[in-house]
Amino acid sequence: MSRRGRVTVGVLVGVFILFTLLGWGIDAYTDYLWFNEVDKTSVYSGVLLTRLMLFLVIGAVMALIVGGNLYLAYRLRPLLRPHSAEQATLERYRMVLAPRLGLWITVLSVIIGFFAGLSAQGRWSDWMLFRNSQSFGQKDPQFNVDIGFYIFDYPLLRYLLGVGFTAVVLSVLGSLAVHYIFGGVRLQGVGDRMTTAARAHLTSLVAVFVLLKAVAYVLDQRALLLEQHVSPGLYGAGYTDVHALLPAKEILAYISIVVAVAIIVFSNAVMRNLVWPGVSLALLAISAVAIGGIYPLAVQNFQVKPSLSDKERPYIERSISATRAAFGLTDTEVSEYKPTNTNPPADLPDDTSAQNVRLIDPQLVSQAFTQSQQSRGFYDFGEKLDVDRYTIDGKTQDYVVGAREINDEKLSAQQRNWLNRHTVYTHGYGLVAAPANKVCGGTGLPYFVSGFLGDSQTNTCSAPSDELEADQPRIYFGEQSTEYAIVGQADKSKNVEFDRPQEQNKDESVNYTYEGAGGVPIGSFFRRMVFAIKNTESNFLLSDAVNEKSRLMYIRTPRERVEKVAPFLTIDGDPYPAVIGGRITWILDGYTTAQTYPYAQKINLATETRDELTGTGSFALARDDVNYMRNSVKATVDAYDGTVKLYQFDDQDPVLKAWNQAFGGDLVIPKAQIPADLATHFRYPADMFKVQRNLLTKFHVTNPQTFFNGDDFWQVPNAPDQPQTGVKQPPFYLNVKLPEQDGTTFQLTSGVTPANRENMAALISASYDDGKPKIEVLELPDQSVSAGPIQVHRLMVNNANISQQLFGLNRNGQATVLYGNLISLPLKNDILYVEPVYVKSTQANAPPLLQKVLMSYGDGSDVVLENNLTDGLKALAALGKSGNNNSGTTTPPTTTQPNTPPGQLNPGLAAAAADVDKAIENLRTAQKAGDFAAQGQALKELDEAMTRFQQAQTAGAGPSAAPSGAPSAPPSTPPSAAPSATAGG
Repeated sequence: MSRRGRVTVGVLVGVFILFTLLGWGIDAYTDYLWFNEVDKTSVYSGVLLTRLMLFLVIGAVMALIVGGNLYLAYRLRPLLRPHSAEQATLERYRMVLAPRLGLWITVLSVIIGFFAGLSAQGRWSDWMLFRNSQSFGQKDPQFNVDIGFYIFDYPLLRYLLGVGFTAVVLSVLGSLAVHYIFGGVRLQGVGDRMTTAARAHLTSLVAVFVLLKAVAYVLDQRALLLEQHVSPGLYGAGYTDVHALLPAKEILAYISIVVAVAIIVFSNAVMRNLVWPGVSLALLAISAVAIGGIYPLAVQNFQVKPSLSDKERPYIERSISATRAAFGLTDTEVSEYKPTNTNPPADLPDDTSAQNVRLIDPQLVSQAFTQSQQSRGFYDFGEKLDVDRYTIDGKTQDYVVGAREINDEKLSAQQRNWLNRHTVYTHGYGLVAAPANKVCGGTGLPYFVSGFLGDSQTNTCSAPSDELEADQPRIYFGEQSTEYAIVGQADKSKNVEFDRPQEQNKDESVNYTYEGAGGVPIGSFFRRMVFAIKNTESNFLLSDAVNEKSRLMYIRTPRERVEKVAPFLTIDGDPYPAVIGGRITWILDGYTTAQTYPYAQKINLATETRDELTGTGSFALARDDVNYMRNSVKATVDAYDGTVKLYQFDDQDPVLKAWNQAFGGDLVIPKAQIPADLATHFRYPADMFKVQRNLLTKFHVTNPQTFFNGDDFWQVPNAPDQPQTGVKQPPFYLNVKLPEQDGTTFQLTSGVTPANRENMAALISASYDDGKPKIEVLELPDQSVSAGPIQVHRLMVNNANISQQLFGLNRNGQATVLYGNLISLPLKNDILYVEPVYVKSTQANAPPLLQKVLMSYGDGSDVVLENNLTDGLKALAALGKSGNNNSGTTTPPTTTQPNTPPGQLNPGLAAAAADVDKAIENLRTAQKAGDFAAQGQALKELDEAMTRFQQAQTAGAGPSAAPSGAPSAPPSTPPSAAPSATAGG
């Protein structure tokens, strides 16, 4: 290459390195400024220094080991080499390498060390946990070793062992190449094929490799407790592992040590050749196959399989106990719940729990919130709202709440210029709330009690005054805050941030200037230049909107802020806002997890937490495989200044203690210092509950034999209105009193059904009792047959009179019927089922409106469709008094919801409708009698009757001519219903 070419390449490489280092430097500097803003620089420095230390140490060790062996191989080269064609060929390589051998070895070692360091710096979490390990106070049942060894020590030891293997293998390959090039190893010529020095060097490296293999066998023994071995499909060491594999690995470890010694002795002191070392390695391989493979296989096939349940019984028991301990299920309270299958009680309307059932569906009413409370087209409440509880006038009840934020995607083309997006439309305004069990008159809209932009008295669907008033209603940090914002003004009389519309003139706006401490000051030219480069935006330097008092807000969503402050936490997918101390505060649940809890079942977080709401207002968790999980942290993010606080919630979690100690001991605020008004808004986290609920479908069984048989397993039902989609029904928040409970509690509840069946098996609820998590299971007797969510929905919508009303809500195809989440509420005598019915007009941007409430009691034969919860409870009680089951009563339609007048059925359609009614009655009778065979036959008859009814309906004049009084739904959903949305709150 010419001199000019070399200069050009050098300049290009230099420019590339410069820009790479500049990018890294700017990212590191802006990260530091962000951590300094939230007063969490200990996290930044702790992680950065740990990464740097691991990069340097592991990289240097790897480089020194490999480079040292390469240099040693060169120093051990023979001074005299025999003449041969092979050596003549290699001479040209020696002439190239020898003059600059030190440089070549250094460059190669640095490259290897660099990549080893890159791999090592990603292990910063393993190192921090290792350095700050804690005792679990529990020992594994096999080796009697504290659980902390597996959580804190084992992952790093396994990684270091891998580093050792890599270093030795690279050293062997590199040294062999150097020995060959410089004549220490020869393939041609007279005499030995390997010099004494080369043989001693290479065999010593092989001996080290075998010694590392001995260490690996020891760690493999511990690894058996972390792998899936126990039948049926459980984790941990089973009978074969304990009685065959564990002894085999111990024997192989001793054999490896003997082989390592034999390799060194026989190749250098006794025989001085490679025959016996080769034989030793072959014997080790044969022993590994025979002792570690064939023998355990024989034990499994000839001892274990013939009596599998007896052999695996103690190990199944270990896995059950470990799984329940690892996921916080040990103290689960199980009570028997016996539905009486009686008529609805007369005092049902007076039941406090029944009155507190939530009707406002957090997902379906988001659009209604937006249209009723936005005042500007760019306001948004997100895809799903949240459920919380507040005490107002001495009464505690559920509220559906949403933060009014600015959605940048909804800004008009004129509003989407840089100045407006980043300096004008910077924040949202107000927390909007509505009682969860109340609607506004006959409109179907929620009844709003807070978050008003103007005079609420002008709106009949709002309370006279703000009942959840926030002294600081502005939201600079929220779920919609995906853009950076520049706030603050040098001229205090110049307000440019859009705050809210004026009360008197809605066309005018009230502007505001940020006065808080949130954001990074960017008044200096240097910082503006840094952020101009980072965001590739020259306006940081050129725009007058950026002044000496400006502050830059970035990384603004609550979830991102907590994840950055606490990178060791897994954050729940559903943050929720609350008014605490007059300020809007985001509350988030943080989980500590681990993958190495012995004998515990391993689950995938993304799979176990996925349900109908995932991705629509609820974040999907990462696809992490874990076998230990604790809701150890309650995190808060102030919506005005972005302050992040981490509160210790599980004060017994060793993993959290280790992390807190790793970051100086004051990263997490002790549980005793949690403010009382904040603690009143803590709720059981949804993702944690989903994991525990799914595990309880199997691990509620504590008897090993019953677990092995698998005849008492449960399953989480699919969404009742769309079971064919295969997505799970979400759990639901309720402020109720369940049987066996002492008082009303805000809890998360879900029903489960027997495996591969649809009737109800149990109801699982989770709540906080004196600040501690509590899980309760109401288990129905095996001999009882209570309808499950899918069956209840099917029975309710297929009732002849009910389906008539549901068809009427269709408005001759001008509207769509949507169902909210079916709530199953166990009361003293039986289960109350409540399902809100929403109607969404086909007109553009029309929000779903709550029009009816489907309610059923007991086995699903008592069904009513009413305008509100109170009327529904009264109607059910009236059915109980009259003893008139399956009547499908309903109140007349409200004036705000016109229905199609009922017409006359043609003879074929009338006969089909009668068959449907008869099939439903047969199903009800079979359920009450507990006759499974008759129940299956009745379901088959119902499906056939519905098919005949649909065929008769299709044979008519089309939808416009179809009589409104005809049943209109197949067993799963009315024909007028599009794929519906449900929410679990």
